[in-house]
Amino acid sequence: MTGQVRTVDGRVAGRRGQATRQKLLDCLGEMLSSSPYRDVKVIDVARKAGTSPATFYQYFPDVEGAVLEIADGVTKESSDLTELVAGRSWAGKAGRQSAEDLVDGFLSFWRRHDAILRVIDLGAAEGDKRFYKIRMKLLNAVTNPLTEAVKDLQSKGKIDKEVNPSAVAGSLVFMLAAAASHQKGFTTWGVKQAELRPNLAMLVHLGVTGRKPPR
Repeated sequence: MTGQVRTVDGRVAGRRGQATRQKLLDCLGEMLSSSPYRDVKVIDVARKAGTSPATFYQYFPDVEGAVLEIADGVTKESSDLTELVAGRSWAGKAGRQSAEDLVDGFLSFWRRHDAILRVIDLGAAEGDKRFYKIRMKLLNAVTNPLTEAVKDLQSKGKIDKEVNPSAVAGSLVFMLAAAASHQKGFTTWGVKQAELRPNLAMLVHLGVTGRKPPR
């Protein structure tokens, strides 16, 4: 990694500098889990990391700049989401397994990155194109291969030709994203976490294949 990370003024950060930079990002990530994004201040991040605001500003222009760095790091893991769909079979019991694996992986990914994903959603909703671009990249990691899966079934005559694969895939992914970001909230409706997974998987299978998953 040495030589690949630069300070705000363009200088190459050495190993110690890279470690400090990463510690600042880690501390910011922890703070986003317990504090509203707008309430996080540079001085608080620096203090938590055991350094100074001046050091923070060596690596990031402001808190938002550091947040975008964390968000960009999450997009680098989007291949994990793609692997949940790409090349999977949607026929018979294999299709049921594909739906279950997609739901499990999607919910797990959202739980793992819950804090930064909430900030990404907020920024995108406010019209910030940087956050919107990141959000779409993450969602497209599933939407694109899922669209191809629907197209493949359609080409084999297993799905009506009037179905729009992109519309189906996009709707399913937005459903999963909404459900994933509201996982704790389902308990207020009397829905246990163990009940959420199979019901989401059923909806995904129905959406992709037009059929209920086989038992």
